[in-house]
Amino acid sequence: MKPQHTIGKASTPDGGEIVLYERDGAYFIRVNGLELMTSRAHGSEEDLARLTLKKITGKEPRVLVGGLGMGFTLRAVLDVVPMSAKVMVAEILAVVVAWNLAELAHLARSPLEDPRVAVVERDVAEIIAAGPSAFDAVLLDVDNGPAALTVAKNERLYSSAGLAAIRSCLRPGGVLGVWSADPDRAFERRLAKAGFKVSTETVSARRGDKGPKHSIFVASVR
Repeated sequence: MKPQHTIGKASTPDGGEIVLYERDGAYFIRVNGLELMTSRAHGSEEDLARLTLKKITGKEPRVLVGGLGMGFTLRAVLDVVPMSAKVMVAEILAVVVAWNLAELAHLARSPLEDPRVAVVERDVAEIIAAGPSAFDAVLLDVDNGPAALTVAKNERLYSSAGLAAIRSCLRPGGVLGVWSADPDRAFERRLAKAGFKVSTETVSARRGDKGPKHSIFVASVR
């Protein structure tokens, strides 16, 4: 195995560490020693965008993407929505934005350069709370799932209060999409209690039905 090359590292808001490294042409992001994502497997992130946005039919949709990652979810959003769309990306870590403008830009065809995109270096929960009826779709890809948090305070996103806030920030007919490494029946029940019609799709981490299986929660406003 070829050695890994550390490209950059930074502290997370809760005092942890995020590291970007490269090995044999592939890129990896690790948080607190746990591998969070890799450029070798991004099919399920693309499915998050595809499954969530297929229900959005407006000519000028407004989309909020929580979590930039390596840009694959954002690229998939841009490949689906019309040129008249407006896409806001909430990324709490400035270093992740910087990596996507430099070392990682080529992976997803430089999505941050698209004129439809506005990047906000802010907690996605704060944007959700500030914007009633602001978005047609909200996509959350900030953790490994509702029960596997990257940052402890993200728990509020998936709580009953957090889901109520998301429902409030969505326009009539709006849709919430959540990426998760694993199924989560308790989260499905909370979504239903919050006034969403829920479907859960099982998708593959890699194209061609390869790699581990992940879950995409698609929740439409009733």
